[in-house]
Amino acid sequence: MSLHRLILRSLRRSSSFSAAAAASSTNGTLIQQRPQLSLVPIRTFAFSSAEEAAAERRRRKRRLRIEPPLHALRRDPNAPRPKPDPNAPRLPDSTSALVGPRLNLHNRVQSFIRAGDLDLASATARQSVFSNTRPTVFTCNAIIAAMYRNKRFDDAIALFHFFFNQSNIVPNVVSYNVLINTHCDAGRVDVSLDIYRHILANAPFSPSPVTYRHITKGLIDSGRIDEAVDLLREMLNKGHGADSLVYNNLISGFLNLENEAKAIELFDELKERCLVYDGVVNGTFMDWYFTKGRGKDAMDSYKSLLDRQFRMTPPTCNALLEVLLKHDKKVEAWAFFDQMLDNHTPPNFQAVNSDTFSVMVNECVKLGKFSEAIEVFKKVGTKPGSKPFAMDVAGYNNIIARFCENGLLTEAEQLFGELSSKSLTPDVNIYRTFIDAYLRMERVDDALQMFHRFVDSGLRVIVSFSNRVFDEFVNKGKAGESVAVLIKMGEKDPKPDPMTYEIVIKGLCKERLFDACRDLIGQMMRFNIGVTPSLRDFVVEAFGKEGRSEEIEGMLEASRAGFGAYRSPSGPPRMAGPPQHMSRPPQHMSGPPQHMGGPPQHMGGTPLHMGGPPPQYMSGPPQHMSGPPQHMSGPPQHMSGPPQHMGGPPPQHMSGPPQHMSGPPQHMGGPGYPSYMAGHPPHMAGPPQMAGPHQMAGHPSHMAGHPQHMAGPPQMAGHPQVAEPPQMPGYPQMEEPFWMEQPPQMEEHPRMAGQASA
Repeated sequence: MSLHRLILRSLRRSSSFSAAAAASSTNGTLIQQRPQLSLVPIRTFAFSSAEEAAAERRRRKRRLRIEPPLHALRRDPNAPRPKPDPNAPRLPDSTSALVGPRLNLHNRVQSFIRAGDLDLASATARQSVFSNTRPTVFTCNAIIAAMYRNKRFDDAIALFHFFFNQSNIVPNVVSYNVLINTHCDAGRVDVSLDIYRHILANAPFSPSPVTYRHITKGLIDSGRIDEAVDLLREMLNKGHGADSLVYNNLISGFLNLENEAKAIELFDELKERCLVYDGVVNGTFMDWYFTKGRGKDAMDSYKSLLDRQFRMTPPTCNALLEVLLKHDKKVEAWAFFDQMLDNHTPPNFQAVNSDTFSVMVNECVKLGKFSEAIEVFKKVGTKPGSKPFAMDVAGYNNIIARFCENGLLTEAEQLFGELSSKSLTPDVNIYRTFIDAYLRMERVDDALQMFHRFVDSGLRVIVSFSNRVFDEFVNKGKAGESVAVLIKMGEKDPKPDPMTYEIVIKGLCKERLFDACRDLIGQMMRFNIGVTPSLRDFVVEAFGKEGRSEEIEGMLEASRAGFGAYRSPSGPPRMAGPPQHMSRPPQHMSGPPQHMGGPPQHMGGTPLHMGGPPPQYMSGPPQHMSGPPQHMSGPPQHMSGPPQHMGGPPPQHMSGPPQHMSGPPQHMGGPGYPSYMAGHPPHMAGPPQMAGPHQMAGHPSHMAGHPQHMAGPPQMAGHPQVAEPPQMPGYPQMEEPFWMEQPPQMEEHPRMAGQASA
């Protein structure tokens, strides 16, 4: 309340008091008989009415709900922190964990999934497990679900085993639901039931309604509908609500078994338990009635649903539209579509989505009514208050694909221009659709121009698609024009595959464009993209016929001494945890000095850059790391060259005849190491186990004589031994569930492993 109102109110009280005193004196009444006025100021109220005070109380409560007091958010820094319960179950990641580098990793994996390169997405997610930026459960679920959608069931199961059983990432209910759905679709319903019991016994959460949907559908598909009914009763007994889609699975199963009475009984039970249910159940009855030739019963079921006036979600309405269109009820379908448009009042209620328009557009295209399809695509509701639907990329993608399939590229290009003019970004599928349509219509120049736009957009071009398109360009005599696209792709990350370069380079040589061929090979050398032996032989032979063999051989020899395959600027993920060191007493060797020569190799004890499967440590037979000092004896070994210094923990020593070592440096790019490690100093997690005496920095060898010198770098003795996968610090090893005792093996993606330089 304002200040002037308070002042006026106080003045009004004082004037009333003085007027009453004057009136009493004039009437001759005795003032002594009246109570004396107190000199204490009378308390003034902050609100003029009780309603205003109540409104202020409500406002304060609202504000406290929105902005809690600071002392409620800050904990006392002096208060002792509660000790964590060691027996408490580990909980899955929350959405607050999806920030910073982990969010960047999630977006990168999602971009590979959207581009269709599931192998690279899988390799990126698996390698990040051994890095400081471990994937969240949401990233793991994304790649597992993508494998399931592409019917790669074994890969989905193997990824679940790797992430949640081997790497100790805690799964959530979505992870288990995807695994259950995968086993059900693969025909392993009993395994799905075992996973369901595992959730009940061990998981810190309960199964969701989606869990029961997947299992009941799997049981019904396997002909075990009685067990599906028992699972429904178990779901209700555990306190879960009646789920319409679980009932719909059972109703559909009984209708397929011609048991209409049981289906109606379940439908009546659903209507008793739920005042509002999903209209998909009516769609199931309608489809079965239409199939049996009982169209009247089907339409009665449809009208009974509309009479309830439910506000149905777009997926439910889309299912009803598909049933009506499937059984040639066009008038009812179009009337229902118009009703959906009239009910679309975002943000209050969204009655349609892009799939709704796709269903109706596909119906128009199927009837050959292409102009009507465009009108439907842009149709809006006529009811006051309804709003037009903001079309997304998926809707444009569908209609453009339908027009390209029917050769209407002009209309498709107009829709593409309309999409680009809005605040929408074309996705990978739209570019692929246009490029394939142009190549099919022999419009190679337009396909080349669209490929340029595809690369400029920054979207991921997967290897299989780029190889197919470049092969088409080469076959149609456009190898020279495609060089600019390939060079543009090479300047972005990730780099093109060596096979892509090989396709274009061979086409350039056939068209005698050797300068452009040399430029592409130069780009491969500049970005350390490996040259395959077949490409090397072909290029040397082609340039030799032109008398330019020395020129190309010089470039290829430079690559032979290069640094291996290309590695992205972000680098491979590093393994978390400190390196393991082995301690042992100093080793003594007797005998004359041994000389070594060759370029020094510095090998430290930093963690190994993981790039795929666990590394193979090159060592000889196992050596005991404790005991008395070991001595070497034997004839002197004289080798020339500077001493070789190797930092880190001491290596294991071998005794025996002298080993003369010479030759080029040996790079760790063989099996067990990613090929992009070839040529780089290897960072090994743990001590390098090597044969032969070496001078170790920080661990001097006590020898009688001069320091040892060897000619050339040391050769690894013995056969490679595969080390166990490293255990992540702070994460105890999970017990392997019984359903994942022998998971299928994932193949390493060649793009992540790199291509070694020939």
